[in-house]
Amino acid sequence: MRVTHIVLGLALTAASGMATAQAEDSIYIPLLTYRTGPFAGSGIPLANGLHDYLTMLNERDGGVGGVKLNVEECETGYDTKKGVECYEAVKGKGPVIMSPWSTGITLQLIPKASVDKIPILSLGYGLSASAVGDDFPWIFNPPATYWDGLSMIFKYIGGKVGGLDKLRGKTIGYIFFEGGYGREPIPLLEQFAKDYGFQVKMYPVAVQDMQNQSAQWLSVRRDRPDWMLMWGWGAMNPTAVKEAVRISFPMDHFIGIWYSGSEDDLRPSGRDARGYLALNINRIGANFPAIQDIVKYVVDKGLSQAPKEKVGENYYNRGVYNSVLTAEAIRNAQRITGKKVVTGEDVRRGLETLNMTEARWKELGLPEFANALTGVTCTDHNGHESAYMQQWDGAKWTVASDWISPMKERVRPMLEAAAKDYVSKDPAWPKRTEPCDKSS
Repeated sequence: MRVTHIVLGLALTAASGMATAQAEDSIYIPLLTYRTGPFAGSGIPLANGLHDYLTMLNERDGGVGGVKLNVEECETGYDTKKGVECYEAVKGKGPVIMSPWSTGITLQLIPKASVDKIPILSLGYGLSASAVGDDFPWIFNPPATYWDGLSMIFKYIGGKVGGLDKLRGKTIGYIFFEGGYGREPIPLLEQFAKDYGFQVKMYPVAVQDMQNQSAQWLSVRRDRPDWMLMWGWGAMNPTAVKEAVRISFPMDHFIGIWYSGSEDDLRPSGRDARGYLALNINRIGANFPAIQDIVKYVVDKGLSQAPKEKVGENYYNRGVYNSVLTAEAIRNAQRITGKKVVTGEDVRRGLETLNMTEARWKELGLPEFANALTGVTCTDHNGHESAYMQQWDGAKWTVASDWISPMKERVRPMLEAAAKDYVSKDPAWPKRTEPCDKSS
């Protein structure tokens, strides 16, 4: 497998081999990654998991369906402008799928995807409304939207306080990255505040303030919220945890979304952060047969940038999850079309026919790695599947709940309304032209 790293600055600088066009007998998968900058602490393990699973398939199986995967990383620094530059640099090379790994980048690529016919896979992030496949036929955000995640957090809180009606008169704090990612769940949070009678206090964190949140946490100490929720990423997360510890906020009342729960987010605070909670959509650990194959075929052969002791940590496994869905979509596309070398249009059909049952996860060597993902269809590009709560015990994550299903009856109508509002603002928004695929 040829792996190239692209670096973008004022001009595009290519590593060796970049100018080579996609080989006719390979499938091109660009990875938009960020191994540098203030988000690198989160981005590096993700990039390693993304890369290593696909590399393992090449080394162990000769690719997918007998076709090698041509994997190429492009460094975005989690910067929206650089992310769009990466997209523009690689789209002419026939990518079958694109995973932006940034809500900000995803928002910019949504209008481009239907024109370029490149499916966008934003694993549990991005625009929540893009779950509505009728309006966003090229965007996929399984297994759950940020709105689903927020509803799961409130179901968990409701279970702890004796029902969501008990939140009346309480205060919920929300500390978030000031960007598309952090703003994404706010409409639902504000609706819940109206429905359940609690007050919301918001604490935005700008990128330049991620490692200096003293002002926000002074406000938290003054406001004394009953629960704190966090939509953080990169250097923001360990800083927020440290500040919560410093003001003696009860850590078992501090809950992060699934992108605020890596080991490195909590290690700096260690035992002092005991009790902190975060949702998770994948299991942690290296004791899965497929992860052991990554060690055998990739890590032990020196084909990975991941230290061996980091394999199996949360965000590494999150990257693996993304690459599993990528590979499964390609397999589906090959089966549906009868072609070995598939296109982006084919892989879109493959994504709309995902059928990740418990049995399929086991067949892939990842038993109980994630909840079944069987609800993705041409009209639902998300599935609205469950997540579980994990809790920090001072040294590692422990499982703190069963799988928690989202409030689908609350979330789906709001998603449909948000999708309608989004497309109504663009008179030229392309209508869905792709028929629903009945293949399964």
